[in-house]
Amino acid sequence: MSTLRTLAFWAVAVIFPLPLVLVYDAIATEPVSLKQLVLFGLIAYCWWLLSILLSVRPRWLDRFVGLPSIYGLHGMLGVLAIVLAYVHAENSYTSNRLARTLGDWGLYGAIATLCLAVFFPSGWLVERFRPFLAAKRFLERRLFRHQLSVWLHRLNIVILLMIWLHTHLLARMNQYLVFMVLFDLYTVAVLGIYAWKKWVAPGNAVVGTVVANHPLSEQSRRIVVALDREESAVQPGDFCFVSFEGSSAVGREAHPFSVTDDNRRVLTFTVRQHSDYTRKLGSLEVGSRARLEGPFGRFDSLIADHDDRKPVILLGMGAGVSPLLSLLGAYRTTRDIHLIWLVGAPGDAYYRDLLTGYEASSGGRLTVTICVVPLLSRELLAEELTDEQIRAGAFFVVGPNPGVLVAQRLLRRQRSAPGSRGMSRSPPVARRSPR
Repeated sequence: MSTLRTLAFWAVAVIFPLPLVLVYDAIATEPVSLKQLVLFGLIAYCWWLLSILLSVRPRWLDRFVGLPSIYGLHGMLGVLAIVLAYVHAENSYTSNRLARTLGDWGLYGAIATLCLAVFFPSGWLVERFRPFLAAKRFLERRLFRHQLSVWLHRLNIVILLMIWLHTHLLARMNQYLVFMVLFDLYTVAVLGIYAWKKWVAPGNAVVGTVVANHPLSEQSRRIVVALDREESAVQPGDFCFVSFEGSSAVGREAHPFSVTDDNRRVLTFTVRQHSDYTRKLGSLEVGSRARLEGPFGRFDSLIADHDDRKPVILLGMGAGVSPLLSLLGAYRTTRDIHLIWLVGAPGDAYYRDLLTGYEASSGGRLTVTICVVPLLSRELLAEELTDEQIRAGAFFVVGPNPGVLVAQRLLRRQRSAPGSRGMSRSPPVARRSPR
């Protein structure tokens, strides 16, 4: 079912441009070679529009396929759109100088934002190469102290408007009234949804008050927000994008934080303080107002879909244990669960007492292992898990991105090792840790 959902979701990339493509193809009288180049440009424009739609993070779509799939399609559309736009720009022509200039600037701007997005917000490249990761952290400290992804999305809007005006200036396009009306409807609808989501919808967001803010260790902090009303949509393992008001030192940027328990009126967030923003949270005052976008996440539905006769393995690294605690609160008495919590030092095991209580109240269904090691290893897996757990278990891995990547590679190798055939039917589930 999950695979079918993902395929249906990715099919949107083909379906979304079709109305514009079919209308132009039916009414345009240009030679086939020129028409094909125009269609390349139209598809690229539609993919930019679709990527803007995905950037607003529709919650219903997150529940359907998950934010990782949304972000994956968002990034793929950005790359493919630039490829088609480049082919279009290099092989087509126009006598309108302004149209040509706007098209060139739009393409160059799209390439620049893609390069920045690959290096900064996405993390796909830098987390796999240590020199890039070190360079990214240096630049974030020196040059990009603010939320770069916000400004990249705003720049994408400017680029889109350049391409929109470029299209309106082209005689081969603006002579077809039906096509131009549909083209403008596409643009207005997408920008209208984006504007509503960014500037109108926040007025209806879930809000609450910070009632506690204290350190758990040198690198982690616990923040408790009492909501103005119960939020029934919160499920175990979820996370929210949280922004704080009334504290100028922290700022109002929204950042993703995992919900630590299964309370729907008072939400607890465990935050790893590793960035410029999260290190400022120590100055967040009790009584500050909090605004929450979400909740997001599919951990609860994935566990519900997993065979209840098979084990669930939760692997948390540092503050990555946060969403796993809410899963324990909900499922410790009904599922066979083994939690492995990797911490950097004994003092970082700040939820030891809570986990002891969970284990005692589980009726023998929960096993908790706390290890003072930086990363998952083959030796640790062999010591703590049986072959059956590794073969049939559903793995949920949460932590810093480099650690999650190491765990994913190790688990895949273990599942494909001799004597472990058939394990690929039950692949590990992993999510990168919110900050």
